[in-house]
Amino acid sequence: MSIARSDKLKQLLAGWESGTVMTRARLKALGITPQHTQKYVGSGWVEAVGAGVFQRPGTGLTWQGALHSLQSQLGLKAHVGALTALAGDGHVHFARPGGERAYLFAAPGVTLPKWFREYPWPDRVILTQTKLLPAGLGVRETTLGGFKLMASTPERAILEALQLAPKEVDLVEAYQVLEGLQTLRPKLMQELLEACTSIKVKRLFLFMAERAALPVMKRLDQNAIQLGSGDRTLAPGGAYVAKFGLVVPKELAVHE
Repeated sequence: MSIARSDKLKQLLAGWESGTVMTRARLKALGITPQHTQKYVGSGWVEAVGAGVFQRPGTGLTWQGALHSLQSQLGLKAHVGALTALAGDGHVHFARPGGERAYLFAAPGVTLPKWFREYPWPDRVILTQTKLLPAGLGVRETTLGGFKLMASTPERAILEALQLAPKEVDLVEAYQVLEGLQTLRPKLMQELLEACTSIKVKRLFLFMAERAALPVMKRLDQNAIQLGSGDRTLAPGGAYVAKFGLVVPKELAVHE
């Protein structure tokens, strides 16, 4: 029987979503041996992307499809976060200088495979390994780029964006995004702020949310949120906000 007529190959190709990869673990679960895979690669039906990872030639691999594959096939504990998650929920509407960026988050020790890190994605994919928030809190399954992915809710995503500020995310940009978050859920926001390990992030959120008069501020118990001591300078030469011990860009500190 020719490779093209192989039942195993037909089954593989029929269930292969465009834009995704197949890992060796998934192929094994389908009953496809390394020997079968080697034959498929040699015949041009399958293409190796990296060690033990394969794609269908000409189907257009995307980072969303690849991440979906890693989450669903290998249980990768990395999720979409910060501005990328917020954009997926319709909260980011403007192009960013330097091109689009895909922000992923994971606990320390969780890494992306070498092939994923080196793949020439059109977007710059950035993984932040952090203990900012407990794993799973404020993370849910959603659809991004046509694939089911684990991603931050807006409540968690805005805190992740503030963690990246001001080096990776401009503070004024972060504020402009935060202004649109009119439906943040108080219970989840409270849980996240109490669990957040970054004094800077907690202070920034409360300062910006108060300035933007977000409805959630009326329902938060700020006395239960530990804000530490000492000042945090986020914009040298900026304006000092005494209530939150922050030095921020002057355009944020002054009400128009």
